[in-house]
Amino acid sequence: MKTARPVAVVTGASSGIGKAAALGLVAAGFDVVGTSRDTSRVAPLDGVTFRDLDVASDTSVSAAVGQVIERFGRIDVLVNNAGMGSIGAVEESSVAQAQDLFNVNVFGVMRMTKAVLPHMRAQGRGRIINLSSVVGFLPSPYMAAYSASKHAIEGYSESLDHEVREYGVRALLVEPAYTRTGFEANSPRPDTPLPVYADQRRAFDRMMETAIKDGDDPAVVAKVIVAAATDAKPKLRYTAGTVAGRASTLRRVVPAWAFDRQIRKLNQLTG
Repeated sequence: MKTARPVAVVTGASSGIGKAAALGLVAAGFDVVGTSRDTSRVAPLDGVTFRDLDVASDTSVSAAVGQVIERFGRIDVLVNNAGMGSIGAVEESSVAQAQDLFNVNVFGVMRMTKAVLPHMRAQGRGRIINLSSVVGFLPSPYMAAYSASKHAIEGYSESLDHEVREYGVRALLVEPAYTRTGFEANSPRPDTPLPVYADQRRAFDRMMETAIKDGDDPAVVAKVIVAAATDAKPKLRYTAGTVAGRASTLRRVVPAWAFDRQIRKLNQLTG
């Protein structure tokens, strides 16, 4: 079944930001394909077709994108939302944990991007929207691996955008701050915890729990994703929510020493 309507693929669409984005794109007039690792456990969403997809698997990515092309005949927007968190001191987390994180947050984005690009180039249009974070341009103690993965997505997306713009394709970034999802509860804990970091890690956990509880509704981020998908003249970066916008401005204008001090104060760090 081919369609004349634009088609969007949203990874990690079963909950949180991905679910809100899928529904927002339906409302904006898209045929939407949402993905999840196990769609048998996903509640149906009006207007969203679900497909099984594991972004950490080359085979799964190739099969899912092929199914979308076969059914709809096009992919106009890819929202790379699927991801995982990581909380703990650098010294407490193994390299294997970091590799698992990067396999989803970074290489998953690369797999999806490589799979859709030939189709977008052939049709002369397309947008790849990558979910970054404020920790893609800020430091985040006790989330170093996660922050590194988002810094990687920032550099990857900006470089990609220069490569594909002449073919009618754009690579864009959406940068949320704290959002009311299950992020902190679902983030793996360090596999080699050390007593020396225990008190500070617990303090960070409490700070994150409060920040997430008081954070933006996923619909706030979804609205920005829809804007990135539909703006006539899209921007490379879209901050999502007032906290993210404020953080981006402060990062640019506040002297480095003052910004460093604020990061330590926010995270209740001494020294």
